[in-house]
Amino acid sequence: MQVWKDYQEKNKDRFLNELLDLLRIPSVSARSEHKDDMTRCAEAVKQRLLEAGADKVEIYPTAGHPVVYAEKIIDTSKPTVLVYGHYDVQPADPLELWHSGPFEPVIKDGRIYARGSCDDKGQFYMHVKALETMVKTNTLPANVKFLIEGEEEVGSPNLATFVKQKKELLKADVILISDTSMLSTETPSIDIGVRGLSYIEVEVTGPNRDLHSGVYGGAVANPVTMLAKMIAGCHDGNNHITIPGFYDDVVEATAEERKKMAQAPFDEKEFKKDLGINSLWGEKGYTTNERTGIRPTLEVNGIWGGYTGEGAKTVLPSKAFAKISCRLVPNQSSVKITEKILNYFKSIAPEGITVKAEEHHGGEPYMTPIDSDAYKAAAKAIEATFGKEPIPVRGGGSIPICALFEKELGLKIVFMGFGLDSDNLHSPNEKFDVFNFYKGIETIPYFHQFFTEMKA
Repeated sequence: MQVWKDYQEKNKDRFLNELLDLLRIPSVSARSEHKDDMTRCAEAVKQRLLEAGADKVEIYPTAGHPVVYAEKIIDTSKPTVLVYGHYDVQPADPLELWHSGPFEPVIKDGRIYARGSCDDKGQFYMHVKALETMVKTNTLPANVKFLIEGEEEVGSPNLATFVKQKKELLKADVILISDTSMLSTETPSIDIGVRGLSYIEVEVTGPNRDLHSGVYGGAVANPVTMLAKMIAGCHDGNNHITIPGFYDDVVEATAEERKKMAQAPFDEKEFKKDLGINSLWGEKGYTTNERTGIRPTLEVNGIWGGYTGEGAKTVLPSKAFAKISCRLVPNQSSVKITEKILNYFKSIAPEGITVKAEEHHGGEPYMTPIDSDAYKAAAKAIEATFGKEPIPVRGGGSIPICALFEKELGLKIVFMGFGLDSDNLHSPNEKFDVFNFYKGIETIPYFHQFFTEMKA
């Protein structure tokens, strides 16, 4: 709609500067030293929603970080869209690998470099500016609600309680989320599912203190070595996960679905070049896109123990640690998988060491129906602005609250992600293309228009 384009063009510099201000707040939910920053960020989100035209904006405390809720109700007889996003971000470590300060946003070559630029501040802020566009041009076709939380990056531990207590407040017809990616701006796509998550930490203990590796080496089991062997045993020669019962509930993709996935463009040479690797790795019998979309995985997210400081120290460490996560696919349960992993590591402990394994957090996989009005509205909206019908794909990441929303609110979710897989989510030099930021703001109003028309 031309009136949207005109308004957005007139205000695009302000839109971008507002996002940069939001990115300057180090809202790291995993670190207790950022508690005040979390509150400050929630207040900033509230203010921006009020400025965008929301009639009601509230900050709700939780046992952890606060939730920001907003609404713009124009007519209770019209459909209501509930927008979900999160203002918390991942820790920026390792800081030395950033080209610029993680909370000092820099625009270079048309890309916004900052922690949270894509995940998820840049993406949820598109919805705030889309709301402003529709309100200020008197073209808002539906009711809009916002639920912007501050704990997604730590598994949303307090959101379930909030949702259960606020079911009436959160009543809607659909949930719209921009926290995913598309294949490219030349080949737009829509995620039709996200994987679940099981996350544990393992602690291996050997001797009751660090030992001299010359005096005791060769006579005492080294916890780092033992942990490395245990982790290595989690995959067989075909890179198949060896944990008993791990694949029991996996819903295998049909030949037709795999055929559709194969239609998505994939340049293996460019993929390897972008990552600086010369070969790919994964479960035998599956393509790269299948390995990151329709297959479950087990990955080591961190491992440490012994002396890691400057120089040398000949020590046989007392303890070793690892953080391990699994991405899950339909019909796997994070509760069941977590139990299997915890039991597995405890059961395979070699003599001479003890193993302590505990859960961090988890979430369930989620699939969205492609025959729903919401999906059709999203596909039509993307086609309206990109000029191409989007390809349905399965995303490799996880959004733990999706299954919770459907269970508690009875709502389906549609994903409209405008990030790219190359945006370095959770890594140094996270980025978000300025083009994609503006394209999201341009596209979202069309979703509201088409969804309202389909529900009329």
